[in-house]
This record gives sequence, C-alpha cells and structure tokens, in this order.
Amino acid sequence: MTHLSLADPVRETLFSGEAGRQTAMAKDILAEAGLHFDELNKLRVLDPEVTQQTIELKEECKDFVDKIGQFQKIVGGLIELVDQLAKEAENEKMKAIGARNLLKSIAKQREAQQQQLQALIAEKKMQLERLVIGVPHHEKQKYKRDEKVGDIDSYQE
Repeated sequence: MTHLSLADPVRETLFSGEAGRQTAMAKDILAEAGLHFDELNKLRVLDPEVTQQTIELKEECKDFVDKIGQFQKIVGGLIELVDQLAKEAENEKMKAIGARNLLKSIAKQREAQQQQLQALIAEKKMQLERLVIGVPHHEKQKYKRDEKVGDIDSYQE
C-alpha cells in the first residue's frame, strides 16, 4: 500500500492549536482528494475502511484458496481410490470370464468324451451281436467236427 508521511512541521500545524476545526477541515480536504490518515497518522491513498476490508478480503481469499487446495487433495484421493476399485473390478471381471470359459470348455470336453464312450459302447454291442449270432454257427461246426472225429475214431477201430 502506498503511504505518504507529512513533514513534522506541517503535521504540527494541522493538528495543533485549533485542533478540532482545522483537523476536520484538513481531513475533509484530503478525503476529497482521495487521501486519508490511518491510525498511525500516516497518509494513505485508500480509505482506512477500504484498506481494512481489503485486508479481510485478502485473508478470506487465502482461506478459500487453502480450502480449495484441501478439497482438490481429497478429490484427488477419491479419484485414485475409484480408479483402483475400477481396476480391481476389471480384474475380477476377467477372472470370472476366464472361469466361465473354462467351464464351457470342460463341458465340451465331457460331451466329446461321452460321445466317444457311446460310440465305443455301440461298437462293443455290435461285436457282441456278431458273437451271439456266431456262437450257434460255431457250435454246429464244432458238433459236426466232433461227429466227424467220432466217426473217424469209430472207423479206425
């Protein structure tokens, strides 16, 4: 803030003797010129009330800026936390998708294995049917062979 100090002789003239009237007149003249005295009787360009309001506003602005800074820190922390939670959620989502795909692949493997086993069962059934059909035929042949062997044995005797 700009301030001017009046020389001691001028100040003494302004504020001595007929102090009441002359002081008031001098202050009025200076006030009209935009000059004011502060509590230390220093000449100021700004009105003391305006100066005080300016100081208060400056302090309020500083407090506001400090609060905004604290708010930004809090918001920054929240943003970091939300980002971390989003990453964790994405990781869990990927794990769940992987587990689901694994279950699908296991189900497909079981289905393929079941089809292979059903094909093997069908093959074994066909083999059994051939054997069941072939048993009477083989028994006949064995019977005939045994008869022939028996005939040959009885013929040789």
